[in-house]
Amino acid sequence: MWIEGQVVSRQDWSDKLFSLRIKVDIGDFIAGQFIKLSQVVDDKRIGRAYSLVNPPGTDYIEILAVAVNDGQLSPNLQALKVGDSIDVATKATGFMTLDELPKNEQKGKHLWFIATGTAVGPFISMMATNEPWQSYDQVILVYGVREVQDLAYLQLLKQFEADYPEQFKLVLSVTREPFADAFSQRIPELVVSGEVESKTGITINSADSQVMLCGNPGMISEMQQILTDKGLVKNLRRAPGQITVEKYW
Repeated sequence: MWIEGQVVSRQDWSDKLFSLRIKVDIGDFIAGQFIKLSQVVDDKRIGRAYSLVNPPGTDYIEILAVAVNDGQLSPNLQALKVGDSIDVATKATGFMTLDELPKNEQKGKHLWFIATGTAVGPFISMMATNEPWQSYDQVILVYGVREVQDLAYLQLLKQFEADYPEQFKLVLSVTREPFADAFSQRIPELVVSGEVESKTGITINSADSQVMLCGNPGMISEMQQILTDKGLVKNLRRAPGQITVEKYW
């Protein structure tokens, strides 16, 4: 089921990477969930899922997307202007939320968000709520991109640093060009080498850590193995663990 939303603002981070803010009422959702956007193209409805960047409680939704050259929907989304309409699913869904992490003594003290590219979106939604800051001693975002222009929402992330100076750690990786204070290696390499732990002063371990992974399948697969080697296990409702995963394609 679809309702009509209206684009109220947009941000172009690069020639392919963009954010859309869409005024629409999808009701309650949980930070970390995703929503489907849709258009009818050549009499065929095309729908794709996009994580919500905005926190709950806003009168708009915001998505971060990359226009894929042969994509069926993303180039059309990139072409939308302020005032244009787009069909939006009536309900958000998804299980990569803080609600799904273990509670109380099983939870751990440190919350790790590890993301590549547009997968930073759901973590921004979570960090824009009170929950991670009230529930964990330390919140760490490890954010990997190829080029500097791909670092979407960097100013907002810097604001989180200013708002939570003792609690929030930001680790950036830009693999194809130099950038101040950013590593140049891929995230799995940085974790294996110990550079992430050295920079943050925080150790990833099964007793203290909850790790949420979101991004490209290669990074997810490598990180799952690295974390498993460190003694962490996948978090399941029937068997609480430390690794929570959402693949982006």
